Amino acid sequence: MSQTLLETTSLESTGRLHVSDDVPALLARIDEITPLLTSQADQNEELGRLTDKAVQALHDCGVFRLGIPRELGGYEASPRQVIEVIEKLSYADASTGWAVMALQMITGTTAAYQGKDATDELFADGGYHLMAGQGTRMGTARKVDGGYRLTGSWSFASGLPHASHIHTAAVVVETGQPLVFTLPKEQATIVDNWDVMGLKASGSIDYSCEDLFVPESYTYDVTTKESVYGGALYRTGLANMSGINHAGWALGVGRRMLDEMKALAQKKSGAPGTSVDTDQFAAEYATAEAKLRSARAFVFDVWRDNEATLDSGELLSADQETLTRLALNNATWSAHEVCMTVYKWAATAALRHGDLQRFFRDMHAGTQHMTSGPVVLQACGRMLSGLAKNAEWVFFSLVEKAPAEKSTVTEAGK
Repeated sequence: MSQTLLETTSLESTGRLHVSDDVPALLARIDEITPLLTSQADQNEELGRLTDKAVQALHDCGVFRLGIPRELGGYEASPRQVIEVIEKLSYADASTGWAVMALQMITGTTAAYQGKDATDELFADGGYHLMAGQGTRMGTARKVDGGYRLTGSWSFASGLPHASHIHTAAVVVETGQPLVFTLPKEQATIVDNWDVMGLKASGSIDYSCEDLFVPESYTYDVTTKESVYGGALYRTGLANMSGINHAGWALGVGRRMLDEMKALAQKKSGAPGTSVDTDQFAAEYATAEAKLRSARAFVFDVWRDNEATLDSGELLSADQETLTRLALNNATWSAHEVCMTVYKWAATAALRHGDLQRFFRDMHAGTQHMTSGPVVLQACGRMLSGLAKNAEWVFFSLVEKAPAEKSTVTEAGK
């Protein structure tokens, strides 16, 4: 979708959803660097992070501006545009897609939600600082003059080797309020312990801090849907922002696995006794294709509806938030089923070092993220079946709404 300058100004003034004119060119630039990104995969895994060459190419193509508000020099892409971008990157290399989705999402949401003074400093003159960290495991913070004293240890900070700042969550002891804190990476203790089966190049390492002062401007509420910078996109909230990116990742990995199997099948076909020439292979490949396409259609259908709601100036309803989480769960586990079908029919080719083996391992690592876990799925089922009549989503948890205060009506006022 293209927009004139006049239309863009109108959208910004009313807080409507922005569809970025920058994204089509960004997708083309990602296509251009895809050969480089795929060529770095083995070295990425050896390093436990992306190579400097890959990171520089990503900076140069502009992908880290994807979720940054427009006023700060970003693209402020719509949800469906973000899904397409992360899908394409993850198709090229799953660890690259995972690291980028984390870095660009955290960078963009920090720019949108945290205090104006902090954002103006970190995003001055159209520049940006990359941020990574963990928002689901809580540390503790104590209120002091001008800010907080932060203590905690956190894991799975995807992309942290490439970030200059950390984004991390903690509960304020005095109030019970969950906040996200932003701090320079050098102020934390970094633990380079990323030794895993899959997503080995995502650099999802641990970090900790002890009684560290963080100014109040460098914080925001975990559950906020009100932004200091940016338009309707940021009314989705941090949890749904995460869902957008994870859905794109799963769809990209699933598509790459199917395309790898397609190429392998054509290579094997015609050999005596080959399994890919059986009717069973053809049927199961077709089923996998349908499953992945259905999952993608579900994700885009949900976000098409969500975008219309955001564009109207409203927040997502509890039902929309439920379907958003369900669409992500379905995309992740549909891609996993595709992965298992490919593994079955690729036979020994999937065991050897190469793209098939790496994507197989990466897919299994990606399914372990809490956003696609069984607890979230169970909560979706309770909502959809009508068994959670007075519930709402708070981050990734379904909680009972606080009872509304009853007004006192006097006899004279009845």
